[in-house]
Amino acid sequence: MSGKRYPEEFKIEAVKQVVDRGYSVASVATRLDITTHSLYAWIKKYGPDSSTNKEESDAQAEIRRLQKELKRVTDERDILKKPRRTSQSCPTEVRLYP
Repeated sequence: MSGKRYPEEFKIEAVKQVVDRGYSVASVATRLDITTHSLYAWIKKYGPDSSTNKEESDAQAEIRRLQKELKRVTDERDILKKPRRTSQSCPTEVRLYP
């Protein structure tokens, strides 16, 4: 007798119900008619510490780093685009006669 085979999307959704939405393993397993042992194995495979989430985390960190760099470069560009303010007490032209 072999066990049921579930699609990967089904497994990931079951894990999300436990990890993201806060449902208990027992309640999710009962609702989906699966064993708690299977659900724990899926959590280990697809949960927050899995290698796929590590790759996503690395990608998100890279996105944040690039967004910060873009903001810094944009701010530098905007500073250079602003016209210089000149003070009335320090005119740019030198008057030779009062």
